[in-house]
Amino acid sequence: MDRALTIGIDSRAAIEEIAGRGRVVRELLRALAARSDPHRYVLYTRRAWDEPLDGRFGWRTVAGGDAVWHPRVARLARRECDVFLASNSYLTPILTPLPTATIVYDLVAFDPATPPPLRSRVVERLTLGLAVRRSRALLAISGATADALVARFPAARDRVEVIPLGVSPVLAVASSGTTSGDAPSPGFVLAVGTLEPRKNFPRLVEAYARLPLDLQQAHPLVVVGRLGWETSETLAALRSLGDRCLLLGAVSDSELAELYRRCALFCYPSLAEGFGLPVLEAMAAGAAVLTSDRSSLPEVGGDAVAYADPTDAADLERQLEALLRDPDRRAALGRAGAERARGFTWAQTAALTLRALERMAASHSAAASQ
Repeated sequence: MDRALTIGIDSRAAIEEIAGRGRVVRELLRALAARSDPHRYVLYTRRAWDEPLDGRFGWRTVAGGDAVWHPRVARLARRECDVFLASNSYLTPILTPLPTATIVYDLVAFDPATPPPLRSRVVERLTLGLAVRRSRALLAISGATADALVARFPAARDRVEVIPLGVSPVLAVASSGTTSGDAPSPGFVLAVGTLEPRKNFPRLVEAYARLPLDLQQAHPLVVVGRLGWETSETLAALRSLGDRCLLLGAVSDSELAELYRRCALFCYPSLAEGFGLPVLEAMAAGAAVLTSDRSSLPEVGGDAVAYADPTDAADLERQLEALLRDPDRRAALGRAGAERARGFTWAQTAALTLRALERMAASHSAAASQ
């Protein structure tokens, strides 16, 4: 790019969401700040994040619920920015005339087998098609998401590109070995994810409960994740295991990193994922990983993880038992996963995102000059 841009970014998730999109926005901002580009960034939010970013980054707090926040930001960005990155909603791309790149995380709102909360499902179904038409670029976080987007909205084909996510440095560096006093002893089976239907915890419990009792006693199930929606079945299943299951709720990044390193096996039987960050994080920490054989997860795991059919408790149980009884294979998977995870970095995510924004700005300038 031959000129510095002013780039607007919807940055609400950095402070409003613990995992998922919140982690994406936080790590993307950190990675952009680590670059020496001359661009200026206007970070639109409701509350400023307290992360120390440099002088190129300015927080713009805008009050109000979504119905007023997006129109206000669209008007401000039109005056203040050259391009916009929509990181957390499809509404702003619809409302602003600025050249906009929209991050597309997944299309679970259109899948009746893995529905998000009703409000999110309705809003995404109503707005994604319009956002596809208005966005100059569509940034899918995996090939599976890109394929699903084009299958539903063929007009997206020429504007979609795949930009994989990375591993947070705090989850990829050597551990200090410090944990909270109630941290579980090493050797457990670890599962991570918001407690909601798509994460498939009830079937994991069904598979785990079929393991021989000696394996359950040697390898209790530890679950990390905040409460999501439609939690009754999930919580009932997890609590049915009694003292063989420990629910930790949300934990800090440093605690999560230590849990990844302490577990005997990381199990992630999700029914569908836009990317599957916990799988990559566990791989980076050297954990042996068992995950689903569908959606985006094979893109992340490659040949470095074990797979099972997430809809088949018997298959999950077979894979769990085989891995828990084979420490040599778990060690080999841990080494292979750590090696593969090195190829996924937030620096790469930031570079590809910035390249898409620059290309979009150059195309807009060229069209305007004709």
